[in-house]
Amino acid sequence: MTLPDCTLPELQRRRALPNERRTAGLDALVVLAGPNDVALLRRLPEARRWLDLHARAKPAALAWRSTTLANGRQTLAQLGYVKAGASSFERLTLAGKLMRELAARKPERIGFLVGGAVADAALWYEALLTAAWTESFALPVFRSRRPDRWRLKAIELYAAPILDVDRIAASARAANLVRALTALPPNKLDAGAYRRALVELSRRHRLRLTWYSQARLQRLGAGAFLAVARSNAARTAGIAHLRWRGRKRVRGNAGRSPDVALVGKGILFDTGGINLKSHRSMLDMHTDMAGSAVAVATLVALAELRAPMNADAWLAITENNIGPSAYRPQEVVRASNGTTIQVIHSDAEGRMVLADTLALAARTHPRLTIDFATLTGACVNALTERYSGVFTNRPQLAAALVAAGVSSGERVWNFPLDEDFDSDLESPVADIMQCNVEGKGDHILAARFLKRFIGDDNAWVHVDLSSATRRGGLAHVGTEITGFGVRFALELLLSVKLQQRLPAA
Repeated sequence: MTLPDCTLPELQRRRALPNERRTAGLDALVVLAGPNDVALLRRLPEARRWLDLHARAKPAALAWRSTTLANGRQTLAQLGYVKAGASSFERLTLAGKLMRELAARKPERIGFLVGGAVADAALWYEALLTAAWTESFALPVFRSRRPDRWRLKAIELYAAPILDVDRIAASARAANLVRALTALPPNKLDAGAYRRALVELSRRHRLRLTWYSQARLQRLGAGAFLAVARSNAARTAGIAHLRWRGRKRVRGNAGRSPDVALVGKGILFDTGGINLKSHRSMLDMHTDMAGSAVAVATLVALAELRAPMNADAWLAITENNIGPSAYRPQEVVRASNGTTIQVIHSDAEGRMVLADTLALAARTHPRLTIDFATLTGACVNALTERYSGVFTNRPQLAAALVAAGVSSGERVWNFPLDEDFDSDLESPVADIMQCNVEGKGDHILAARFLKRFIGDDNAWVHVDLSSATRRGGLAHVGTEITGFGVRFALELLLSVKLQQRLPAA
C-alpha cells in the first residue's frame, strides 16, 4: 500500500481586488459578501453581470447563486452571502456547497474574495480554503481504467487578511489522510499494510515508532486486545506507538512523559465475531478504524506544525473476525492493568482493544489522554451523525471540549459519566462486565468501562465518533467518510484555555 498524496494546490495571495486580466485567468471566482454590499460588486470585473446576479432574487444569508463571465475562459462566477455571527459549521457548510458546484467543472485555477465589509473575513477565507482543499482531494479508487480526476492546481486569495495558512493546510492534509485511510478496502489496508504505512509516515515526519506485536502483548498480559485478535488468520495485529517530541528537554523532564496521548481504535474490519453482524451492519465495517486514523493524522499535523509539545499516538490495530478461535460471550480475560473482564458480546470489541491500549498509554503518564473510536451505535442513535459524543473524567474540561467543537465546526456533545452507571457493569465472576446485556445507554457504559483502564490520576477524554461517516457528507465534506476529529483535536490541543485547565507537567 502506498500512502495517499496529500499535497495541496498552490496558494497565491493578491493584495488588490481581481481585475479583468486576473479574472480571465481563473476557471472560477468565488465572492462572499454581505447581503447589501453592492459597492463591492461594482468594483469587480464585468460589474454589470455581478449586479444582475445579485438582483436575481432577494439575498439571503448562507445562500449563493452563480453565473458565467463573458471572458474567453468563461469563468464561473459564484456569489455567496455571509451570515453575521455565523458558526464555524455554517461557514464550512456554505463553503462546501460552493465547492461542490464548482467541482463539476474540474477547474484548475480558482480565486476567492471575501468583501472588506465582512467583519470576520479571515474565518470565511479559512472555510473556503478548507472546503477547496477537501473537495479537490480524491479518495482512493481501484478501477481498471484510470479515472479522470479533478486536479486543482492553484488557489488565488484576493485582498485577504493575515491567515494562519500553515495550520489551515496541516489540518486539511490531516483530515484528507484520515478520509483516505478510512476509505481503503479491508484487503488493501490490513494490519501489515497499516504497519508499513506507519513506518513511512514516521520516516517522513520524524516520528519514533514502536510496534507491540502479539507476542510482546502476550508478555505484557494484554488479554483484552489479544482476545479480539486471536481469530485473525495471520498474527500481524498489534499496537503501534508513535512519538513526536516538539518540546525541548528541561531539568527534571527527560522527555519521556508526553503532554498528550492520542489513542485510536483501529479495527480494520469488524464482522461482529461470534455475535455476527447482519449484512447491512457489516457492509462498511472497513471504516471501523477511523479513530486510529484520526489519532495518527493529528500527530502528523502536530509534527508538520512543529508544535511545541510532546505528543504520542497509540493505535490498536486488528480485525474482529469470525472463526473457531474467535473469543466468545462469557469468557473471562485479563487486561494488562490486571483487570478481569467478563465478555458479554463479541461485537463490543472496540472497548476491549482500547482497554489494553489505554492502559499501556497510561504507563507513560501523559498530562492528557484523548481516545477516538467509532465505538457505539448508541451514540449515533442519541446524536445522529451530525455530532459526536465526548466524555471526560475531568469536569473542568467539559466546556473546553464543547467550545473546541463549536470553533472547529466539528460539533460534540458532552455526556454524563457519573459513577452510579457502574452498577450496570457489575459482574458476578469478574471485576467488570464488558457491556450490559440490554444495551441501554451503551455509549455511556462504554465510557465507564474505558475509564477503568486510564486510572483516576490521568486526565482523559473519550470521543465516540458518531460523525465518522454520514450519508451525504457533513459541513464542507461531501463524501460519506467525513474525516471528523482532526479539526476538533487540533483546536483542542492548540487552545491556550485547555492548557490552563491541565495539571503542570
